[in-house]
Amino acid sequence: MRFAFLSAFPPYRGGIAQFSTALVQELRKAHQVQAFTFTRQYPGLLFPGASQFDRNVVDPVQAVRVLDSINPLSWGRAAGQMRKAGPEVAVLRYWMPFFAPAMGTVAGHLRKHGVKVLSIVDNALPHEPHFYDKPLTRWFLRKNDGLIAMTGAVEQDILALHPQARVKRMPHPLYDHFGAQVPKAEACRKLGLPGDARVLLFFGLIRDYKGLDLLIDAFGSLDERYHLVIAGEPYGAFEGYQRQIDASPLRKNIHLHARFIADAEVPLFFGAADAVVLPYRSATQSGVTAIAFHFGVPVVATDVGGLREALDGGRAGVLVQEAAGPAVAEGIRQLFLLDQARVRQHIAELRDTLSWQHFAAGLADFAKTL
Repeated sequence: MRFAFLSAFPPYRGGIAQFSTALVQELRKAHQVQAFTFTRQYPGLLFPGASQFDRNVVDPVQAVRVLDSINPLSWGRAAGQMRKAGPEVAVLRYWMPFFAPAMGTVAGHLRKHGVKVLSIVDNALPHEPHFYDKPLTRWFLRKNDGLIAMTGAVEQDILALHPQARVKRMPHPLYDHFGAQVPKAEACRKLGLPGDARVLLFFGLIRDYKGLDLLIDAFGSLDERYHLVIAGEPYGAFEGYQRQIDASPLRKNIHLHARFIADAEVPLFFGAADAVVLPYRSATQSGVTAIAFHFGVPVVATDVGGLREALDGGRAGVLVQEAAGPAVAEGIRQLFLLDQARVRQHIAELRDTLSWQHFAAGLADFAKTL
């Protein structure tokens, strides 16, 4: 088949760009795929991080820059450039209502000219809601011929907004582009951690809904064997977390890397980790689980959104029933009482079904039915 794929791609940072790159590369093994991306993704004033770009990463799929998210004059032109590639199906990535006007306009133009539109929906509704989220997303969803959700929670949100939608659910594949895992002893040494420590990792963008405050609270009730590594860029003020860290009885065991973590560093952090902790207050799916399981690391997560599915019902770690510090602490203790070899073996078995090959084949099969 012939696809036009519109998403963030490198040098834009983050999981959306990483995911889209891996998927396009897999689709190209059997199909013709032209990738398209933004000339401007977010206005600088609206972007909460230090930079939208990772200048150390080259775009391996050579996406054509066509779409300015806030310039309506670019939206029709972007659709026109995508049509010139001669696609049978356009694949769009949708992850927040901010993009609904631009993406929906592109989708509408393409459909008027006979191109089927299929969107991968990461979040139908955002974790931090606004009054305009539902009408914007509802309008966007209706511009599609088919939609892919990666968890039951997102599928339910889609159908609540657009009951007639054609939805296919496929789980998030495991990220496999980071290279080999660093041995634990070496990783701990490079990160300044004791070699015999029980290392907990909080990884990724630091946002309120991800519950880092709950984890810092939980960590203070653990014993001296535990060390907590916080690795990720804050999106918003960090002062409250810093006050918590300073007041923690185990503050000397908290290791802070509050910055963007480049891909080349990822194997180091996951190599040191005995567990990844996701104390989220809300969730759809998490790209962090896709990294953790690639490296064979168990996950402790609150039982919200799609995290139960990601942890295969808890067999790939521990599910915590309440988003609260004491419950998270108890979940961490429970993990270290489990047979670690058995948990890691189950994670290894997940790799067979959570491959990019499997996801790409499922997307192509769904596209043929539209």
